[in-house]
Amino acid sequence: MNVTRRTVLGTIAAGLAAGSGFRAHAQSDWPSRVVRLISPYGAGGANDISLRILADQLERRLGQKFIVENKAGAGTRIANESVARAAPDGYTFLYVAAPYATAEALYGKLNYERKDLQPVAMAVSAPIFLIVNADAPFKTLKELIAHGKAQPDGLTFGSPGAGSQPHLAAELLFRDAGVKGLNVPFRGDNMAYTELLAGRIDATLTAISTALPHIQTGKLRVLGVASAARSPIYPEALTLREQGLQNVVAAGWYGFLAPAATPGTIVNRLQDEVVRILADPEVKQKLLVQGLEARGGTAAEFGKFVDDETRKWTEVIRAAGLKGE
Repeated sequence: MNVTRRTVLGTIAAGLAAGSGFRAHAQSDWPSRVVRLISPYGAGGANDISLRILADQLERRLGQKFIVENKAGAGTRIANESVARAAPDGYTFLYVAAPYATAEALYGKLNYERKDLQPVAMAVSAPIFLIVNADAPFKTLKELIAHGKAQPDGLTFGSPGAGSQPHLAAELLFRDAGVKGLNVPFRGDNMAYTELLAGRIDATLTAISTALPHIQTGKLRVLGVASAARSPIYPEALTLREQGLQNVVAAGWYGFLAPAATPGTIVNRLQDEVVRILADPEVKQKLLVQGLEARGGTAAEFGKFVDDETRKWTEVIRAAGLKGE
């Protein structure tokens, strides 16, 4: 058989074209099977609850199963690494949380790199509220700061863990207010509330959903919210900026990341669906009930947001000399 160079090249080209066509079809057919959404926390928290709301909507819109898998631990690093190492085929995504932006500054070298993951869409934010015991002698932020300045050791703030977003927000507050402060880490919000209700700590910064029962019974008081603007979740709370602390802006947040080599057509499709879902008034209300705000944004917007958060909190972490445990 006389096989010419032209014949060989033609066969290779045909094979490449067929492979390219198959990949294009697979991408346009997405999703054709179950999609895994990885949560970096356990079941029942704000991250998990909001993700399940979004997963349900994605199933309805795309006609395929979207399952939530909880991979908690190591300050979200277990889930982050899992997705960074996943096949970039559009069937595994990370529902990333705020500690993603602070992990390297807190822990040093990680088992994954930022370049291993790409942004897909911003999703949800969890405003952080300043909460005190209703019976405390300070009834306003100004009085709380004055109280701290009058104490030899300053203020004591409870947080749901060292290096958590509430802890970092507290560090910003101490610095902006010019007051000494000590972070007291607990395993979750409820333990911090126990100490706050007992009068053993001065304040905590927290998502309001878990504190609301104590606020409604008059045991805890809201002194403000660490947002750029007032939150529709609890609109009567003044922002800390309105009360003179211009730099104290912080929130928990969640969004979608994908393995870096995930095809752009799939990333764009998921981005568009998430943005549409989060614009739905019914979805917004479901999130508000959970103490969360819909923050849909494109991949480019989310990527810039994460970069900005990383720069901001890295500076705070280094200035405070914080190290992850």
